[in-house]
Amino acid sequence: MAESMSLEARLKSEIRAVPDFPKPGILFRDITPLLADVETFDACIEDFVARYRSQNVDAIVGVESRGFLFGAPLALRLGCAFVPMRKAGKLPAATFRRSYALEYGEATLEIHRDAFRSGPRVVLLDDLLATGGTALAGAELVEEAGGEVVEIAFVIELEALAGRASLSRWPVHAQVVYTADDASGPQ
Repeated sequence: MAESMSLEARLKSEIRAVPDFPKPGILFRDITPLLADVETFDACIEDFVARYRSQNVDAIVGVESRGFLFGAPLALRLGCAFVPMRKAGKLPAATFRRSYALEYGEATLEIHRDAFRSGPRVVLLDDLLATGGTALAGAELVEEAGGEVVEIAFVIELEALAGRASLSRWPVHAQVVYTADDASGPQ
């Protein structure tokens, strides 16, 4: 991959658009080609490292499941804790839970009640921001568990779905933003 290409362009070149998945009318952004390109995946993680290195982050909370793929390597490189935020019924100890609406259904997230030690600074990380329901539930769970949300981060943002508006209480960062006018198709 050309070094002169911007990170956003590199990431977009490795994110596949899959029409009508998981149901008709949805244009799914598939990150598996990005994960298969070692250099671009590394550049994605390094961009997050550079962003958070000086922010005294104590934990990265990855949202199941694709947030794990980016959150765990980021936590390792930052030398901080990784905390999984999982779908309902997947964590073995006592949890806090939040139900929320998705762009194509409903879901529930959980985090262990003892996920954090005294008031950590947390980055909540997921692969994609659509309507904002998952991230909103996640940020509220982090706070309920005693963490301070430093920022909510994404690899991809689908701007036309206006998810950022529901997250106005926290700083939000996305490496790639797809607009309604994006040449890679409708959202």
